[in-house]
Amino acid sequence: MPSAESTPTSVHESEPVRPTKDDEVSRNGSEFIGGPLGRRALLGTSWWTPVRVIALVAIGVFALGLVQKAPCYNGGWFFGASTQYTHACYSDIPHLYQGRGFADGLVPYFDKLPGDMQYLEYPVLTGVFMEVAAWLTPGSGSIQHQEQWYWMVNAGMLMVCAAVIVVCVSRTHARRPWDGLLVALAPAFALTATINWDLLAVALTASAMLMWARGRSLAFGVLLGLATAAKLYPVFLLGPLFVLCWRAGKWRDFGKALGGAAVSWLVVNLPVMFFAFDGWSKFYTFSQERGVDFGSFWLILAQNSSDPWSTDTVNTFATLLVLLCCAGIAALALAAPRRPRFAQLAFLIVAAFILTNKVYSPQYVLWMVPLAVLARPKWRDFLIWQACEVAYFLGIWMYLAYTTSGNAHKGLPTDGYHWAIGLHLLGTAYLCAMVVRDILMPERDVVRRADDDDPSGGVLDGAEDVFVLGPAARPPRHAAHFDGPQVEWGGAPEPTDRSL
Repeated sequence: MPSAESTPTSVHESEPVRPTKDDEVSRNGSEFIGGPLGRRALLGTSWWTPVRVIALVAIGVFALGLVQKAPCYNGGWFFGASTQYTHACYSDIPHLYQGRGFADGLVPYFDKLPGDMQYLEYPVLTGVFMEVAAWLTPGSGSIQHQEQWYWMVNAGMLMVCAAVIVVCVSRTHARRPWDGLLVALAPAFALTATINWDLLAVALTASAMLMWARGRSLAFGVLLGLATAAKLYPVFLLGPLFVLCWRAGKWRDFGKALGGAAVSWLVVNLPVMFFAFDGWSKFYTFSQERGVDFGSFWLILAQNSSDPWSTDTVNTFATLLVLLCCAGIAALALAAPRRPRFAQLAFLIVAAFILTNKVYSPQYVLWMVPLAVLARPKWRDFLIWQACEVAYFLGIWMYLAYTTSGNAHKGLPTDGYHWAIGLHLLGTAYLCAMVVRDILMPERDVVRRADDDDPSGGVLDGAEDVFVLGPAARPPRHAAHFDGPQVEWGGAPEPTDRSL
């Protein structure tokens, strides 16, 4: 039975991987700052460490994303229904300040709201985040002035989340700190960061991934539970982790992670659940009752059908599809010739949920960006996917501009919006295919080609397999006609030259 490569993670920790050596796009892009790093460069001797540089770049790019929202700050959010769409600067944040009772001092989940939405439809920890921002917002002046302040306060808090994300990604793969630059420079990340409050859950999830990579299973679970208390998607990471721990026999660590996640989620949710159950449950009932919405292939089917399926039918089929994807990912994890990396399966499971879900809001791309970087830190593939996401970002706003501009029909008609949805689906599916190929042919995985096993795997890194299925029980074969460096199966790899 083959086992994961048993090389200790500390063997090469002092030898960081230089992306300008192995990645053509990175090498060509470095010409803007003087070209690739020389072989005689002194690393680690300056205050300007990779993590600090990347954090500052992320803050700068985040600030550019705020500038992109400027046309709405003084006009689009308040005057003219379609202006915020034609300038692609829409944000939920200022609208929900009054729409969810924060302007009136209502307590989320406990106080009923006027209108159709009786309670805040966000998970509890996100509701706390929104409430804290409301406390920091001046209550004087016009409602427009208050909403502008509310957006700015939230933007500042979300910027901290963005910095946490890039730092965690840079440190998760200890020998690949520069991979965090993909997150910092991701255009879709900057464009969607302040549409909603998703960055809170993404920051907690990225922190959890870092804790798991450091072998701190309980801390991982606590942070993942908090992330799930802010958004539902992080709980899906427990599935891949269960399968990987099954294959490696690491049940104790999985138990710590599961227990920590359950306890931290309950600590946040139980008080609200007990004293304001109707308000607490609104997020879950709203998600269930919500019809087919923007960004999903279900919308394309519904808008091209004379008799669209009911919400219950779509819920059933969407659930079945995501369960099939989960089963396929589990089979892949147990039957792959070499145990997949945790980040690879984490990305695949979140992407599967997004591809099969009945709604895809443009900010959902934030869920995938850190996981995509850890799963496939290859600039070419990452930028192809990001281009598709930017096209979708523009497509949805132009479609909404078209539907809200009356007879003027400014923007993108329905058929054009369907093409934008298709680009998003194809881009995400393409990146999933690249990750699956890396799992089936580990010698093509850029992380493992650098002599690492699973740097984000924590206790899984270098662990022996105890349970495998199918092809994993047979000797692996390298990909045919592959001229790059080959990954050795078992035992320590041959030393490689890391000079540029």
